[in-house]
Amino acid sequence: MPVSYVELDDADPVTKEFYGAATDRFEMLLNIFKVFGHTPALGASFTDTVMEILQDGELDWVTKELLILKATHRNDCQYCVVQHEAVSARLGISEEKISALDGDDYKTSDLFTDGEKALLDLTVQIGVDANRVSKDLWDRLHANWTEAQIVEAAWTIAFYIAVSKFGDAMGVELEPVFQGGTPLLEVSH
Repeated sequence: MPVSYVELDDADPVTKEFYGAATDRFEMLLNIFKVFGHTPALGASFTDTVMEILQDGELDWVTKELLILKATHRNDCQYCVVQHEAVSARLGISEEKISALDGDDYKTSDLFTDGEKALLDLTVQIGVDANRVSKDLWDRLHANWTEAQIVEAAWTIAFYIAVSKFGDAMGVELEPVFQGGTPLLEVSH
């Protein structure tokens, strides 16, 4: 592993504080939070941002989970995909809908609304080239979402692209509780 985990018993008081908040929210201390044990101020900021995203806001949490799954799957982050498949199932997203996020399947699927398809297209475009969102896509986004919802969607997408890159770069491993199942969305590595 490129960077060690800071285990709870080895954490300083500041790190233990953000570990406590993360554990309260996620019912366990995830390995990605243990990496941030080396930088507790960043860890607290990261935890606060994750907790703000993973709830209803301008967009409902279910819609944000679809964007998170699409963004992290496109970035080949098995750690993120497996965890967010579990979250998505808890939120009532069907396995069929999760599976349809693979490739371009969502574009022709009746499981997604036109608004969801526009947000998923935005997810792909941000990952490919955020400077080249087409007028057609902007028109589709504005036809289905408020500007506040579009801002929250873009932030969720960009943040989770960063999370997937960070987690993979740090070699974050899947927690034992998430191991053993077969993910619906496989990554290429």
